[in-house]
Amino acid sequence: MEYILKNIPAYERANEQLAQVSKKWQAEVEALTTEAQTMYKNYQNEVVFLSAEQKKTKQDAIMQKEQSAAQLKQKYFGPEGELYKKRTALMTPIQDEIYNAVKDIADLRGYQLVLDRASDSGIIFGSPRIDISDEVLNKLGYK
Repeated sequence: MEYILKNIPAYERANEQLAQVSKKWQAEVEALTTEAQTMYKNYQNEVVFLSAEQKKTKQDAIMQKEQSAAQLKQKYFGPEGELYKKRTALMTPIQDEIYNAVKDIADLRGYQLVLDRASDSGIIFGSPRIDISDEVLNKLGYK
């Protein structure tokens, strides 16, 4: 599967797109985190000059900023976050196309099972003669 994916340009483009959006979102999260840290440092420098009410107000503002950063991180990178959704939207069509090509080849050759040797450590040896990776790529119009 890894070999097949590396030979599909759309997969590489999708990975590049995911990396770019991930970097952008990470920068947004880091900006909020840095802002919260700066607010805290300023608070530490001013704390002796502040009244109890001013201290409470500044502490609340710092906590709010930290919560905003955590919420944004969860929104973008959480288990059901934007990055997950974007990855699914970009990768599912490619994976479906590969699955259909593998299924067609398996049906044509009468295979009952097609394994991914790279992902299953239980396979000790597999003859190169039964490797259908290049055939899958050809069926998809690559190589």
